[in-house]
Amino acid sequence: MSNTPPFPADELASRVAWANQALADANLDGILISVPESIYWLTGLDHWGFFAAHVLVLNRNGEMALVCRAMERITVENQVSNAQFYGHKDHEELSDYVLKAASDLGLKGARLGIEKHSLFLTPRHAELIQAGDAAWVDASGLIDDLRQVKSALEMDYTRKAATAANLGTLAAIEAVKDGASDYEIAAAYHQKMILAGSEYPGFGPFIRPTTRLGEEHTTWRGETFRNGDAVFLETCAAYRKYQAPMGRLVYVDGAPNGAEKSAELAIKGMQAICSALKPGGKAGDAYAAWGDVAASAGLHDYQRHHCGYMVGIGFPPSWTGGSMVTSLFPGSDRTLEVGMVFHAHSWFTNTDVVDYFISNTVLLTENGAEVLINQTPETLIIR
Repeated sequence: MSNTPPFPADELASRVAWANQALADANLDGILISVPESIYWLTGLDHWGFFAAHVLVLNRNGEMALVCRAMERITVENQVSNAQFYGHKDHEELSDYVLKAASDLGLKGARLGIEKHSLFLTPRHAELIQAGDAAWVDASGLIDDLRQVKSALEMDYTRKAATAANLGTLAAIEAVKDGASDYEIAAAYHQKMILAGSEYPGFGPFIRPTTRLGEEHTTWRGETFRNGDAVFLETCAAYRKYQAPMGRLVYVDGAPNGAEKSAELAIKGMQAICSALKPGGKAGDAYAAWGDVAASAGLHDYQRHHCGYMVGIGFPPSWTGGSMVTSLFPGSDRTLEVGMVFHAHSWFTNTDVVDYFISNTVLLTENGAEVLINQTPETLIIR
């Protein structure tokens, strides 16, 4: 990867134009954007400084101002060409600079959107900003929704990330053996996925024994695997911040009776999800299709919160693409569109069947679902 910007100027300009149209449709004069993924999508700003609040101010004319710590000036000047820089010192109030930027962009007293769901705008920041002169409107999700459909360039980035995730996961599987520690498995994964072109993912990977299978977001911590154990792998790679998560369950030396049948069930579930991911369909259809597979195995009462969710740009602490999870949940009426990308799950754990699961990054094309995780086997894996 070179120092070239992640997005060409014409693609950024198109995104700003789409955002302006969204403002017009919502009857807003401007918006304060604090979700890092959306700031990156509109400006190309890529760094770890997002741990401190950033606010991108956008007006209906497509003019933008970026407010963040003054120490980020060099990074912003190197990376961002379509927004004015407003840098505050650490003893100064972010809100003062946000309101100054908004005023400079003609938004004083305007109808102004703010992202109340953003993890990166603290209640204190939000309260001080909203003490300013404007008619404040919760515009949560307005820009996030624009990011859901990926351009050809974004699809290419996602495919590159998926290649690295595949190769990293294959290396992690190869490292599984009696006496191997989760440190060794994590190291094998990271080395291969990084050398395959991946940046740091939004979070993870998650590597743990099945004794901690239900701990959704814990990972390696110095445990050693023995014959008969299972290794949970939920991994992810990223290219230009586009995330490609996946997951597999690996048994050490041997698998319990019924594991082969559980693997077949998980594969059928994945096939059902992918068959239901069709342009113009509904997100809830995918969950219903997966649920039918579970019921076919007698798991009529088995429920999960979703069978997947959208992914795209991701900054820590998540690969889900922002401050909310947009998922394939039961009954969701969200319309599916070409260019959407999902982390699809066919997950059967803590049920009446032997534990098994698979998950893949899936791109929705005009011809239906394209599974980008295409090198790592879905069938029962025993090391």
